[in-house]
Formats: sequence, C-alpha cells, structure tokens
Amino acid sequence: MEKLIDDHTHGMMMHNSSDGGLTMMNHRKMMMHMTFFWGSNTQILFSGWPGTRTGMYVLALIAVLMLAFMVEGISHSRLTKSGSIHHVTAGLVQTLLHALRVGLAYLVMLAIMSFNGGVFLAAVAGHSLGFFLFGSRVFNKNPTTVPAAKTTDLTPMSC
Repeated sequence: MEKLIDDHTHGMMMHNSSDGGLTMMNHRKMMMHMTFFWGSNTQILFSGWPGTRTGMYVLALIAVLMLAFMVEGISHSRLTKSGSIHHVTAGLVQTLLHALRVGLAYLVMLAIMSFNGGVFLAAVAGHSLGFFLFGSRVFNKNPTTVPAAKTTDLTPMSC
C-alpha cells in the first residue's frame, strides 16, 4: 500500500518505509512507525529527542531503563509501616506513590510506542532489574517465611 488518503485516515498517508515497517505520515511530514525497527535515529517522548546522535540515543535508552526501574522500586516500596504514622497520612502517601507510579509507567509506555527495539529492550531490562532488586527473594533476609502483614504500600499493577 503505497499511498492511502481518504475520509477515515484524516489526511494521513501510509506507506512501506525503507526498513520494511509500515509508516504513517500526516500533512506535516511527521513519521510514526507502526512496527518495531532497529536504529538510533528515532524520536522518543519529545519532538526531536534524542535526534540523530548515537550518544543521545544511548542516553535515551538509559533514561527509559531508569524510568522502568523506578516504577518497580515504587511498586515494591514500604514507606508506611503499620502503626508508625496516622492512617490519613499513610493514605496520602499511598495516593502520591500511586500517582507517581502510574505517571512513570505511562512515560515508559509512551517511550515504547516509538516502536524502537532498543527502547523496548531498555524498558524490559529496567523492569526486570527493578523487580530483581526490589521484588524478588534474592535480598530477603528470611526467604522461607511469608510475612502475615502486607509487604508493600501499593497493590500490584495489573493490565
């Protein structure tokens, strides 16, 4: 499908790009991949970022990895210990942590929507490393017993 313009695409043209993926362009010539692709020339989260420089692409991958890592860290945090603070304060802390976790998770999702394979792998690596450090039994002092009380401030994220 080389070009397709009709009432349903709202002025968008779709064509096969040189790297084999389906690309959408609107009247301003902005490109958006519709399949995964490899390469450092991509756009993640912000217009023109990271650009065409490989160093900035590596920085963007590190940023995505850290965002995903922080989502896991917040998901397994234990800032409000039972009985140590008032229940209203604990509820406010939980709400703020939830809002922060959701906001960071949405940023990771938007970065993945660049359809860049490196960004996808960085996000998966960040979530994996975060779970390994914060959620697995590796650093649990007593891995054979399961505590009766809840272990985190927030409920698990689910799709």
